[in-house]
Amino acid sequence: MFQNYDVIVVGAGHAGCEAAAAAANMGSKVLLITMNMQTIAQMSCNPAMGGIAKGQIVREIDALGGYSGIVSDASMIQFRMLNRSKGPAMWSPRSQNDRMLFALKWREMLEQTPNVEFYQDMVKGLLIENGQAAGVLTGLGHKIKAKAVVLTNGTFLNGVIHIGEKRLGGGRVAERSAEGLTEQLVILGFESDRLKTGTPPRVDGRSLDYSKMEEQKGDEAISGFSYLDTPKPSMQRSCWITYTSPEVHDVLKTGFDRSPMFTGRIEGVGPRYCPSIEDKINRFAERDRHQLFVEPEGWNTVEVYVNGFSTSLPEEVQYEALKKVRGFENVKFFRPGYAIEYDYFPPTQLNYSLETKQIENLFFAGQINGTTGYEEAACQGLMAGINAHLKWRGEKPFILKRSDAYIGVLVDDLISKGTQEPYRMFTSRAEFRTLLRQDNADLRLTEQSYRIGLASQERMDKVLQKRKDVEDIKKNLKETALEPSEINAFFQGIGGATISEKQRLEKIILRPNLNLEDLSRNVPKVKEALNGFSKEAIEQAEIQTKYQVYIDKEKELVDRMRQLEDLEIPEIFDYQRIISLGAEAREKLTRVKPRTLGQASRISGINPADVQILMVYMGR
Repeated sequence: MFQNYDVIVVGAGHAGCEAAAAAANMGSKVLLITMNMQTIAQMSCNPAMGGIAKGQIVREIDALGGYSGIVSDASMIQFRMLNRSKGPAMWSPRSQNDRMLFALKWREMLEQTPNVEFYQDMVKGLLIENGQAAGVLTGLGHKIKAKAVVLTNGTFLNGVIHIGEKRLGGGRVAERSAEGLTEQLVILGFESDRLKTGTPPRVDGRSLDYSKMEEQKGDEAISGFSYLDTPKPSMQRSCWITYTSPEVHDVLKTGFDRSPMFTGRIEGVGPRYCPSIEDKINRFAERDRHQLFVEPEGWNTVEVYVNGFSTSLPEEVQYEALKKVRGFENVKFFRPGYAIEYDYFPPTQLNYSLETKQIENLFFAGQINGTTGYEEAACQGLMAGINAHLKWRGEKPFILKRSDAYIGVLVDDLISKGTQEPYRMFTSRAEFRTLLRQDNADLRLTEQSYRIGLASQERMDKVLQKRKDVEDIKKNLKETALEPSEINAFFQGIGGATISEKQRLEKIILRPNLNLEDLSRNVPKVKEALNGFSKEAIEQAEIQTKYQVYIDKEKELVDRMRQLEDLEIPEIFDYQRIISLGAEAREKLTRVKPRTLGQASRISGINPADVQILMVYMGR
């Protein structure tokens, strides 16, 4: 039945889909194995993509040639650019998506990718030959050979679902868990642990009173995620905001004695930044209300996702508490919320390529590495797919640095620091976030991806054109000077200070709360200078002009940090013989085996003095 494959991807969630697409588009013959062909790319939790820092990741995936941005644009029912009131480094795109259309579009794109084949079965073991991954063993007893294997098992490894005092085996509601892999990996020398995540109830939108809620509309202008010319919706659906209350909290507390979180039945650590509602009212007892986002699940369904009400309390407690929420007085459940515990493998056991240190040609991506979120999983899948392809071809791995991308920050955090709770990306994690903006991901990454054979010629051509247009616009800004008579009427109209002598446009645009779009609409000379350029190129030129000083400072910091990154540590370096290092430092350095001094400096518990000692010994 099966030929030998170049890459086998286990699991068809967000990580698995991106891994399969990346490896296949680079030329690998790929087999994507999933336990259920009907749940490929399913949005198991929130029907949304992007958000703060996560939106930057989706744009980076797209710039590299991944599919997530295209699929998100094709299935969005609402789009918003978050944090517009702040600087461009904080702008984060977010879409509300049609859950069913999202999965359908993903499957269509995978089926149209020539080198991807599919098989429905459970993978219960790995084929290991000479210490290397050589394929998989399925639940139906098939041994399928491959040159590299990517595990993207999500929450399915020994997954257990908790609803109140009920405990069910499963990787997702109504879907069985995967057994056997964890046990084999532990025998092979891997360390595993447990994490927990959760999801809120889904309710019938026809039973809600939206007149009692705050409406949250989408942006008028939809920029979307993909740098390609993807179609955007001509209309959007609104989301809604409501709040819990002391009365809601009192009802929830009646179920605390049956909560698996508080009775110790859940051993895994949950996500700090997306806690369950019972955890929120317990940890933040001083607050008398918490915000709930009421989000439609698609264009043609009445199913609604209650964002902010994740819970594993008994169903009747969930139901009675929700009935006390404003607008939910007559609510009807589609299904209750639940928590799920699952196995993960601390990611310090990986190389930067996401290949495991223990077994060659074996790659991990997604929640198996301790992350949470579609976007975090998808970008890992993309990188694992790229590197699985490069590995079997004997080529150097493709590794993004912290100064290259949020993806580089995420991978470095996982490998250097590990995680003991579900890892989620934030803008605050990226020290170079002025450089790593959502608007310039294509300028940062597409050329790198094109060189390794993933990003298409179409993408590369668009980047080259954008780069040329941005430089031409900046040249026009420098050469275009405005007389007071040409601009002062506009300044007076917006309450701004007038000018008394001719000024170049590149200086005028430095004023806060002033943008080229407004100037172009009101000042003919500005409109002439920008004529023929795309909105995207104009915005990019404006950002580069306004923030050039900050961008240059950050580039200087990157150059200084690069000195540490360029100092490689031999793989066989013996930290135990450096007696001037503390016991904790020796133990952590031996376990993580950092590739460079830069990575060593970011390991939790390693201080600057330890790095200086390493520099001295490496100098010797």
